[in-house]
Amino acid sequence: MTTGAPTSSYQARPRRSRPRRFLPLGIAAWLVLEIWLLALVADAAGGFTVFLLLVAGFVLGAAVVKRAGRRAFRNLSETLQGRSSESEPRSGGNGLTMLGGLLLMLPGLISDVVGLVLLLPPVQRTVGRRAERSLDRKLREAPYGSLGDAFRQANIHRPDGKVVQGEVIRDEPGDTPGEPRPPLSR
Repeated sequence: MTTGAPTSSYQARPRRSRPRRFLPLGIAAWLVLEIWLLALVADAAGGFTVFLLLVAGFVLGAAVVKRAGRRAFRNLSETLQGRSSESEPRSGGNGLTMLGGLLLMLPGLISDVVGLVLLLPPVQRTVGRRAERSLDRKLREAPYGSLGDAFRQANIHRPDGKVVQGEVIRDEPGDTPGEPRPPLSR
């Protein structure tokens, strides 16, 4: 026997953002374009040439990923052992180098061109700066007590570029849940 108001099992789902809505369409268009370009190259130069291009891209991409992985592991082990090599600047380009290598490993000409462009140091610096600014903006906009707040409090950057581990303790309005938080000042 059921009493009370009838319950509905229907719950409104949140709307998808515009990028999430069009991402499958973009991937499908990219795949069709890759196949079309491979067919054009096969007509012009032959199927064996296309096969050699795909194998060469895969081998080059694997070598790039392997090299970037070794460099990242070496940097990690030096950091954990407390000896940091200041002679080699750490631009954070290992992630973008690995992404470029993975794009080279994907079959297709567009992904190969994008992967090769990502291996260029000026492009890596530009993309790295833009990604860092975007991530920093997203973390600043994150609600209090979220993962963004944890990242914000984990590292304190000094003007000389060194990072000091620590925790920021503030006794300001917005520290309690439910209160609006004032914007961070840099």
